[in-house]
Amino acid sequence: MKKTKLLFIVLTAVLFACGDSKTADASSEVQVITEEIVAHENTIDEQLKGDHESLKQIEFIDQNPIGKSSRSNPVTYVKAYDDIRALYTSLPLSKSRGYKAGVFSFNIDGGRCDTCQGEGEVTIEMQFMADIHLLCEECKGQRFKEDILEVKYKGQHIADILEMTIEDALNFFKEDEKNRIAKKITDKLTPLFDVGLGYVKLGQSSNTLSGGEAQRIKLASYLAKGDRHQKTLFLFDEPTTGLHFHDINKLLYAFNALIDQGHSLLIIEHNPDVIKCADWIIDLGPEGGKNGGHLLFEGTPQDLVKSKKSVTAEYIKP
Repeated sequence: MKKTKLLFIVLTAVLFACGDSKTADASSEVQVITEEIVAHENTIDEQLKGDHESLKQIEFIDQNPIGKSSRSNPVTYVKAYDDIRALYTSLPLSKSRGYKAGVFSFNIDGGRCDTCQGEGEVTIEMQFMADIHLLCEECKGQRFKEDILEVKYKGQHIADILEMTIEDALNFFKEDEKNRIAKKITDKLTPLFDVGLGYVKLGQSSNTLSGGEAQRIKLASYLAKGDRHQKTLFLFDEPTTGLHFHDINKLLYAFNALIDQGHSLLIIEHNPDVIKCADWIIDLGPEGGKNGGHLLFEGTPQDLVKSKKSVTAEYIKP
């Protein structure tokens, strides 16, 4: 049984790599091979099938943090905070005081708290132990100066907005969707809710998010772009890790939304309920490490259940 590389690229569909050895062998090889496909380089031994010439780029949606700084958070990643700042800048009190969008930023000087630099907490570095994080005594964790917090939209100041969950924020801004800026905010927050992140706070620091949450935030950012985005091959590695079955359903809806926009998905996954939703499956095994990487099956889920070689087949049978 020879080891294999990726055999098929099925455009505008979901392709799954699964099996015992998939994480060890598939993740790195798939990324290299698909990069060659998108570059339209004919260096792969096996013949490619499918309209892969239409692919313009590849995106590997991994579980790495969404930002290098603790200031990174969901609302800044999907660019919704730019519109929130614009909304607060447009309010009468902001105009009378000459406030610009920058004063509602916790990343630059102006409106943010000078003591904690917009973090909401003060970090005490410990030489031999973990650093201690204390609530900022100046702003009481609200990140901004008192005069900035006097500017309120529907009774809520900018720090209140950052403390809202995505679901609460959606309901809050939907009440004023006749407002053009509020409508833009809900449009950018909706994909976060659609991928099952309604419980996450808008201003939640990136270093408190799990790998699965970070991955879904990245997915949401592409959903927000709609069909304006170039036709892309998306790679996902274990996207269901740590998800409740209800959130897995939301994730599948998000995958279908990408397909409806004309993109293609290649997913490395173990979850049998997700695997059976694939258009095409590549099953690698039979074991992990040096005893894996062999092609056990390729085809549709309906044909996989008939396979005698595949261990996966036993778990996706009706």
